[in-house]
Amino acid sequence: MAGKPKLHYSNARGKMESIRWLLAAAGVEFEEQFIEKKEDLEKLRNDGYLLFQQVPMVEIDGMKMVQTRAIASYIAGKYNLYGKDLKERAWIDMYVEGTKDLMDMIMPLPFQPAETKEKNLALIIERATTRYFPVYEKVLKDHGQDYLVGNKLSWADINLLEAILMVEECKPDILSAFPLLQAFKGRTSNIPTIKKFLQPGSQRKPPMDEKTVAIVKKIYGI
Repeated sequence: MAGKPKLHYSNARGKMESIRWLLAAAGVEFEEQFIEKKEDLEKLRNDGYLLFQQVPMVEIDGMKMVQTRAIASYIAGKYNLYGKDLKERAWIDMYVEGTKDLMDMIMPLPFQPAETKEKNLALIIERATTRYFPVYEKVLKDHGQDYLVGNKLSWADINLLEAILMVEECKPDILSAFPLLQAFKGRTSNIPTIKKFLQPGSQRKPPMDEKTVAIVKKIYGI
């Protein structure tokens, strides 16, 4: 029997967090080998484990996988979270890329100076409420189903819940104009594997604090 997937990354959200979400939602136990100093990253590079000299890196099924999208799509496919055919996969990809665009706006916030952060926070809230969340609200309204694609939990749903919770950390009442997304959040948050991941003490990472930001900056030379 293959061992647990092993995740190599900092003890922080970053690009690995969506991979943690996917594995957790699929009910897959995983181990984490944290990169705690620059030397840890250099060792992975020198040992030839990082195809493009970058993390995230996940050891799974005898592979040392890099590139976030490749890792996530492999996990989604392996654990039946990637639709039943090419069309469903295409829709899942579109929704995932949309939520990724939104999350990519949020991820750099802890590293930004106060004045830049304030400006970008306003842009994130504006984009969430006018560009991204209306799309998912309309999808749920149009097909009247519990999930975004094929009425079955997929990578798209897991990614959207992660994005919703990230935006709520910026503006807690962000879903006030989106009743179907509020209901979606309630449903998906209560799926047993996801509910477990949302409990304190899980492998879900908290928002980055100043100490974590300083460590990450030092490791990656930011």
